[in-house]
Amino acid sequence: MSARLTACALVALLLAACGSAPRQDAVDGQKGGISKTPTKKPNVVLKRGGGFYKDDGPGDDIPDGLDDIPDAEPKWEPLHKPATKPYVVLGKEYVPNTTVRPYRVRGIASWYGKKFHGQKTSIGEPYDMFAMTAAHPTLALPSYVRVTNVQTGKAVVVRITDRGPFHADRVIDLSYTAAYKLGLINGGSGQVEVEAIIPGEPSATAYAQVAPPAPRPAPAERDEIELLARRMALEERPVQTAAMAGMGGDAGAAKGVYLQLGAFSSADNAESLKNHLTRELDWLAEPMRVQPGDGIHRLHLGPYASRGDADKVAEKIRAALGYKPTVVIR
Repeated sequence: MSARLTACALVALLLAACGSAPRQDAVDGQKGGISKTPTKKPNVVLKRGGGFYKDDGPGDDIPDGLDDIPDAEPKWEPLHKPATKPYVVLGKEYVPNTTVRPYRVRGIASWYGKKFHGQKTSIGEPYDMFAMTAAHPTLALPSYVRVTNVQTGKAVVVRITDRGPFHADRVIDLSYTAAYKLGLINGGSGQVEVEAIIPGEPSATAYAQVAPPAPRPAPAERDEIELLARRMALEERPVQTAAMAGMGGDAGAAKGVYLQLGAFSSADNAESLKNHLTRELDWLAEPMRVQPGDGIHRLHLGPYASRGDADKVAEKIRAALGYKPTVVIR
């Protein structure tokens, strides 16, 4: 009888031990593991004109813990020299900042996702849609800004690593995580305030002005942007060929009518624009190619059978982005 009671007691103890065994996450916590905050899955609709486009978007596997990702930490970094050069996109001239300086503006923010995850940014680093980064047309690369959702007051700090967006009504292109933390994922885009952060200063607000006038370029910058503008003006003449306009380039390139989307002194920046416009203009049927020549790297779209066909596409691009590309014949 005593043996039977002893056996029953042992079984009872074992059952009690099983019932009180700690959960795996508790065990992990004792070992120093950190539980991740579940990420709210986005309720978004693929559409043009929103925050992302055909073949882009949030991706199928959004990891937990996006709410726990810390903001970018501002610090002084050497600027990426190729990203300081003036350039032209869709006929609009951009002169990037060559120093970290005060800046504050309000406008529409969009975001870019899986289609560019892992691709090279304008500073040469791979784009990580789950990092706290962003793209801007003229701010120094790399630099840091505070982005605030003007409707909710939520704010994040991001590192500027890329160029864009090249859309008339947008001021910044956010990474997926930055847009998620600001509550802009579902709507695709939203009104924000962008304010430069000067590392070491307690607050950038005291040094910022809303919509400051663009600083006058340094002489070397003016010379380069004026050279680009003169060449663009030459290329607008429909009777000229590539050789007459001084474009040079690949002698084996197909002859015909093209749209010039941008002009850069840096081949990497031309490729970066190609990636961005492939996203923005996902409906284009013709290929984009970077055409080097005479020290300038031009992004061309085409060829088209006639000037009229090219003009029709140029007008569609203007309607989509607010800027119209130049027609060139080579």
